[in-house]
Amino acid sequence: MSTVRGGPARPLRTEDAPALIAVAHGSRHPRSAATMRAVVASIAAQRPDLDVRLAFLDLSTPSVDQVVDAVAADGHSHAVVVPLLLGSAFHARVDLPGMLEAARARHPRLRLTQAEVLGPDPHLIIALRDRIVAAMTADAPPATLTDVAHSATRPAGPRWGIAVAAVGSSSAAANTRTGDVARLLTAMTGWDTEICFATTEPTVQQAFARLRARGADRVLVAPWFLAPGLLTDRLHDALPQLPHAETIGAHPLLAEVALDRYATAALPLELSA
Repeated sequence: MSTVRGGPARPLRTEDAPALIAVAHGSRHPRSAATMRAVVASIAAQRPDLDVRLAFLDLSTPSVDQVVDAVAADGHSHAVVVPLLLGSAFHARVDLPGMLEAARARHPRLRLTQAEVLGPDPHLIIALRDRIVAAMTADAPPATLTDVAHSATRPAGPRWGIAVAAVGSSSAAANTRTGDVARLLTAMTGWDTEICFATTEPTVQQAFARLRARGADRVLVAPWFLAPGLLTDRLHDALPQLPHAETIGAHPLLAEVALDRYATAALPLELSA
């Protein structure tokens, strides 16, 4: 398996490899759960030697408790829990650790290790770029895929501005960290970008106005979300006349990043065995 950072990780021996429990947020929106199932299927396809399972923090099933109980019942002694989350906020720092602590009390023979969140990993910025390119080329035929994706200069055709839309937080510091996604995308592509949020300011309308003021002929909304849901619908409804890129979804690089998080957390287990 190739990893995102630090070169290739030494593969775990199959017989020693912990189960991988991929934990998604959960949503009332049916497309969200379906997308995360496709994501986890992609992870499993890249590592058919692993026992890979999907759990949800809330609103969707199976729950974290249900999956941990099933992993324990199937005889696993180790499991690595990989949060399929883009930010290290309350769910990653409080909710999930609390669930795992309770699970350890129920299953003292099962070792549970929580991996790091996905975060603004460079490979996920590439995945976001790919989703934007697909939306651009669908909406603007004069700009070719090669020109848009790989040129450091602006391609022929309209000057695009990208409104990178994330969930948003009550923490200004967290929103500032999320703004790094737009900055990294600009550094990678040269595109004009603005960060915006579905639940706080700046809004997608404000990002649109700023991009137009900076000279963008066309503005595209790029959701920094793993899966569609009520919040991505809200973003679309706010500016339905604009093209909206797809969420990251089951992009191969998302599976690669998740497996990197798994390997980083699981490797100390192998070394101590």
